[in-house]
Amino acid sequence: MTTPSASPDPARISWAAEQTEALRTEIHRALVGQGPVVDQVLAAFLAGGHVLLEGVPGLGKTLLVRALATTFQGAFARIQFTPDLMPSDVTGHAMWDMKSEQFHLRRGPVFTNLLLADEVNRAPAKTQAALLEVMQEQQVSLEGRTLPVEAPFMVLATQNPIEQEGTYPLPEAQLDRFLLKVRMDYPEAVEEVALVRQVTTGAVGDALRVDGVRPLMAAAEVLELQRLAATVRVDDAVLDYAVRIVRATRQWPGIALGAGPRGAIALVRTARAQALLEGRDFATPDDVKAMALPALRHRIQRSPETEIEGLGSDDLLLALLAKVPAPRA
Repeated sequence: MTTPSASPDPARISWAAEQTEALRTEIHRALVGQGPVVDQVLAAFLAGGHVLLEGVPGLGKTLLVRALATTFQGAFARIQFTPDLMPSDVTGHAMWDMKSEQFHLRRGPVFTNLLLADEVNRAPAKTQAALLEVMQEQQVSLEGRTLPVEAPFMVLATQNPIEQEGTYPLPEAQLDRFLLKVRMDYPEAVEEVALVRQVTTGAVGDALRVDGVRPLMAAAEVLELQRLAATVRVDDAVLDYAVRIVRATRQWPGIALGAGPRGAIALVRTARAQALLEGRDFATPDDVKAMALPALRHRIQRSPETEIEGLGSDDLLLALLAKVPAPRA
């Protein structure tokens, strides 16, 4: 049985599919390969959520964010997280104006549409926490005032999973603020050849090149895409499937702490966005399954025994997905 809801206009769904395909094309003008990663980031973009991008240096995490920012005519800001970064460097602070003899608020880089938090795990916990309120509430409390950030607003944070010296692991409360945790792996051999050719042909130095990416849409059109994604139909059986996956993480062998209800919410939101990316006005069990790893890998904790055995979060989730039955109709 399907929950009653207003069906999206087929013409609008077709328009959304064309727009998202154009977004893919433009991003791949700068970024070679990494198709699943691009789709997962776009799904979070359509769902109005935030993304934690994890991968070793040199895979194109920052390039992907810069390319996405170039595709729409919104504001973009970048923060390089370092051990000496202060919370006020993120949110802003009050400055004394000698002429007017008054304090004036200087807004920080979070007042933007797309925020790149580069190497977020290199800053101490108090600076990481400066992102918590704005990620959840889309507002900043500054000098006793509550200041909203302009929609659409998305944080894309990057981190290196290998080098741990001088880093501060993100606490669970902040990890849960990210709709998806996307892992970027090494490219395929053919893609790596194309990447090296593209980067080294006619280029001097290591500057990120996004000059070939064209702006496609205004912020208002992005908001319309997000509204359409929220109206994609989800059958009760598909919704139940997402909840059963999340509930299974709480009893699964090897998982010490399972995902909470926010995990199921993330699964359904991104499944809707995934369906819209494929030009459908309804989500399927395959959409849920496609988003299960990025939506849940940062919301579970492995048991010590599992860590000793060398099993990762993805290994546990893949085994779980193989056992939780999907609806057939």
